[in-house]
Amino acid sequence: MASTEQFVRESVMQVTDGDDWMKRAACKGLSHLFFPAPAERPQARDRREATAALVCSDCHVRGDCQEFARVNHEYGFWGGESEDERHAAGYRLIAPIGVRARAG
Repeated sequence: MASTEQFVRESVMQVTDGDDWMKRAACKGLSHLFFPAPAERPQARDRREATAALVCSDCHVRGDCQEFARVNHEYGFWGGESEDERHAAGYRLIAPIGVRARAG
């Protein structure tokens, strides 16, 4: 039986090696919706992420995208999920910033 560490390592390899899904993502060319501008205000973030969620809602590769962000500890909005939502689900950023850094 494979160890948890081996399972995670194999999962990362599958997700990072098979990145063809990125070419089919509905968000292609819309990075301004998925990553914050410097000094973004909370209200602007809420609006940006709501718009990003709409793009993700009909995306055919949403699951792959979400898994990639979770496994690779990505920043930004991925697979219909914000950094805060991933954090709340137990997927921590490697170098948390902002509220998460103070609360953690």
